[in-house]
Amino acid sequence: MPEGPSIVILKEQAAGFTGRTIAAASGNSKAVDFARLPGQPIVSLRSWGKHFLIELPELVLRIHFLLFGSYLINERKDAQLRLGLQFDDGAELNFYTCAVKQLELAECSLDQLYDWRADVMSDQWSAALALKKLRAVPDKLACDALLDQHIFSGVGNIIKNEVLFRLRIHPLSRVGALPAAKLRELVKQARLYSFEFKAWKQAFVLRQHWLVHTRTQCPRCNIPLAKGHLGTTKRRSFYCENCQKLY
Repeated sequence: MPEGPSIVILKEQAAGFTGRTIAAASGNSKAVDFARLPGQPIVSLRSWGKHFLIELPELVLRIHFLLFGSYLINERKDAQLRLGLQFDDGAELNFYTCAVKQLELAECSLDQLYDWRADVMSDQWSAALALKKLRAVPDKLACDALLDQHIFSGVGNIIKNEVLFRLRIHPLSRVGALPAAKLRELVKQARLYSFEFKAWKQAFVLRQHWLVHTRTQCPRCNIPLAKGHLGTTKRRSFYCENCQKLY
């Protein structure tokens, strides 16, 4: 599943489509009224966490890539197209194996639909708000808290595992048991690692920087890592029982 940094990369790659008018639209998404799209200009391309947002004057096309979604710019592949946007000069923006939803803007704006303060990669990100939300859920496990898109929009499983290892926090630690300094550092590192993730992915070296995600041995302790589908999210966790403290 693409994490927030990957969606920001898509937004940057597709930036040239902003302001252009859709000439034709196609795909097999049952959530989209394809007949409404031709003739509409793209007002903006934005991201919120794991959502890629194509804003038109009357509606927003929200794309979530789920586990196996993908996209191609100015090319196609031999697969069923979920959503494809074509332009007069032959340029195209194509999405596959993803969830597409059409959000109407008749009575609200995109800024009313999304709280950008929750997006770890947004210029409007609020660390103070994230801390407030964390303190409101003291019984939540650290592994679940980092994946809570209401608190850390854009953080995915890779970031979760790497941040917890970096901070020496066991994934089954309770948020309310974390010392205040650790809690503040958790918020800080969730954002910092997201930007590092983006830079490494753009340089094609992301996997080289993974310390525990999908790894078998702790690079600090040189002992086997533990792994399991932990928390209410049941996402894979890779962690060290020796150097990651259970609070």
